[in-house]
Amino acid sequence: MRLDLEELIDKPSNVLPGFYEGLVETLPSLEDHFCSPGVRGGFLSRVKEGTMMGHIIEHVALELQELAGMRVGFGRTRETGTAGIYQVVFEYIDEQAGRYAARAAVRLCQSIIDTRAYPQRELAQDLKDLSELARDAALGPSTEALVKEADARGIPWLTLSARAMIQLGYGLHQKRIQATLSDYSGILGVELACDKEGTKQILLDAGVPVPRGTTVLYLDELDSAIEYVGGYPIVIKPLDGNHGRGITIDIRNWDEVEKAYDRAKDISRAVIVERYYPGFDHRVLVINGKVEAVAQRIPARVIGDGKSTVEELIERTNRDPNRGDGHDNVLTKIVVDHTSLSVLERQGYSLDTVLKEDEVCYLRATANLSTGGIAIDRTDDIHPENVWLAERVAKIIGLDIAGIDIVTPDISQPLRDIDGVVVEVNAAPGFRMHVCPSEGLPRNVAAPVMDMLFPPGQASRIPILAVTGTNGKTTTTRLLAHIYKQTGHVVGYTTTDGIYIGDHLVEQGDTTGPQSAQVILKDPTVEVAVLETARGGILRSGLAFDACDVGVVLNVSADHLGIGDIDTLDQMAHLKSVVAESVSPAGYAVLNAEDPLVTEMAQRVKGHVAFFSMNPDNEVVKAHTRQGGLAGVYENGYLSLIRGEWTLRIEKAENMPVTMRGMAPFQIANALAASLAAFAQGVPIEAIRDALTTFRASVAQTPGRMNLFNLGEYHALVDYAHNAASYEAVGGFVRNWSGERVGVVGGPGDRRDEDFINLGRLSADIFDRIIIKEDADLRGRPSGEAAELIRKGILETNPDREYEIILNETDAINTALDGVASGGLVVIFPEKVSGTIRLIEERRPLPENGYQSVGESPVDLQPSVANPR
Repeated sequence: MRLDLEELIDKPSNVLPGFYEGLVETLPSLEDHFCSPGVRGGFLSRVKEGTMMGHIIEHVALELQELAGMRVGFGRTRETGTAGIYQVVFEYIDEQAGRYAARAAVRLCQSIIDTRAYPQRELAQDLKDLSELARDAALGPSTEALVKEADARGIPWLTLSARAMIQLGYGLHQKRIQATLSDYSGILGVELACDKEGTKQILLDAGVPVPRGTTVLYLDELDSAIEYVGGYPIVIKPLDGNHGRGITIDIRNWDEVEKAYDRAKDISRAVIVERYYPGFDHRVLVINGKVEAVAQRIPARVIGDGKSTVEELIERTNRDPNRGDGHDNVLTKIVVDHTSLSVLERQGYSLDTVLKEDEVCYLRATANLSTGGIAIDRTDDIHPENVWLAERVAKIIGLDIAGIDIVTPDISQPLRDIDGVVVEVNAAPGFRMHVCPSEGLPRNVAAPVMDMLFPPGQASRIPILAVTGTNGKTTTTRLLAHIYKQTGHVVGYTTTDGIYIGDHLVEQGDTTGPQSAQVILKDPTVEVAVLETARGGILRSGLAFDACDVGVVLNVSADHLGIGDIDTLDQMAHLKSVVAESVSPAGYAVLNAEDPLVTEMAQRVKGHVAFFSMNPDNEVVKAHTRQGGLAGVYENGYLSLIRGEWTLRIEKAENMPVTMRGMAPFQIANALAASLAAFAQGVPIEAIRDALTTFRASVAQTPGRMNLFNLGEYHALVDYAHNAASYEAVGGFVRNWSGERVGVVGGPGDRRDEDFINLGRLSADIFDRIIIKEDADLRGRPSGEAAELIRKGILETNPDREYEIILNETDAINTALDGVASGGLVVIFPEKVSGTIRLIEERRPLPENGYQSVGESPVDLQPSVANPR
């Protein structure tokens, strides 16, 4: 959160009367916060000695979440470049709960400042609201067990936006789960398990012991149904019920039959009548054809102490911290309702009954945990024949994960010997009773699920290559994607102009943030992800992934400074280093050896480092390769790879269309970075070479990146340069043009004044004639102000340079194109690339222009251009 301290700008906590005492009284548990002193009570000692309010609010936001049952701990607070404005960063489990905690922390601290206290009722309400938010966002015990196991194995996971589904793994290797349904849960098996009578008939036909029973639709069918099953005692339950709802067991007379029938009919149109089999309820969990856990389930109950009523015993039982509402805790609270009152009555009890010491009183007829039951682990007790039977039943029904309900007096004896039966088979069985039994050993039943979905040796991740830097990101990203296409893989990539999968545009726009990257990582057809990663997305939402295989950092230069509290180049470099730091231990950070801010990032890389440079004698590269490190250099006109004593030449730059016959040095550097990244990831050199010789700076492959158009008597170049470094990079090519050079220049309005002045200076140095325009989106600046600043820079550099101001971009472009001399070059730095390209295409460029498939270089198109070598 961005926090303005206002009148507290220079007031640490020790000068605020009564603040320390009020904070301790309101949240005494802050004593457990170590903070920088590293000892218990360390944070409160800082408050007593004096610390700023941003730091305090960070800790309060964390503690409010902790008190609401959310385990969090990470926090950092830093002052921005604006005095009194702080960035307060803290961990959350649920985003909405995190936002609530931020607001509540500010309210709490402000109240203590103003009144030296925070009302207890307000604190109680905050914690109640936070608890509800946490509960609403909770994954559920089964899903939580599975994602924890995935985390332990390094399998990435993402929440999907529909039906509470979780994606495990990325791209082509992904699997999906919904609670304990998986990609391998066949629809026929799930539907059959939901059909209780159908399941029973299939199992009966297979010789599996099941209860004798039938289905009825009307009350007058009950007599014959009871006779069919062999008379009393019987069980009546809804055909379509779950979680034990509407079930009545051990029915022994007609009065009970009618009540049980009505209860079941409230749940389902059809009612099952079965013979009642005495014994204990057991859940046998079968995963991937193997019994993994067995739990004996005991219905909700209380045990007498000779003094308390049943109602008091229920209240005491529900105070157990392990009991919660629904499935949000290890056990579920016991609810007194019509069903529990009926069960009490059948036992001769009421809520006012005082039970004798150790006397057991049941409150449910069924043993479901969701109605307050408990579970006892019996995995080590089940008889081998029963194991065989349960595994056979799961295969008969056709479930990868099955919960088989067995009623038997003794699970350690074969069912046939003691009249035990299989009463139900459940798809999507809950794991809570096995992961957290009330008694006995917890069983890691998530592990066999992961073994099934991702057997040993099967990947869960796809290669992720992330590209960042100030300039060149889009070209490098697209070139990397083009390289990988030569290998036959389906490549998903994100750029400033859209999300692409293979050759298809998925979504147009600036898609360089983590949400766009997740579109790629969630797509089941993608085999390789190449992700342009811009500063804005990192600042707002971080990265879309926990680790990448290759992180490319091209350069760091002055752009977007003064935005998002990034005011200096060092801060910008630290931000972009996040990509390098995210490289996995087995991966590579590909770093620009000519940029000191980038080379420094090598110290924070957990994986390997590879450097690239346009200078083969670069000292960073030479020192790195002497130690056996990998590097890419531009030497003797070739893009080459170096490791130790060997050099591998990939291709001549002049044979690569993207470099304009070697006339665009910055494109050579981009190609070098892409080639090095691909090679580090194991792409064959032949695929890299083929890609370099077929990739063009065209509208189709790199819209807005060095797109050259042959308009007959003159040429037009479109590039999305918008900062000093990119102007200078394009200038390296433009200066080689022998004809008139006309620039249509401008920049985004949210840049600093000095940035616009610098663009003017560079323009005066690059172009013979300049037309200054402004973006339609002024980003908060008055109209004409940015243009005046550019004009100032032009005049500072060359007062005689010819220029004019035409604020409307379309008018400026048309004026330049109409007025350029024969043999000249119009260079356009547009706000909207697509609109600019349409203006040029209306002038019918010749088919041999740079954006067509022929892709001749300026050397071919303009023979008088000087050879850059």
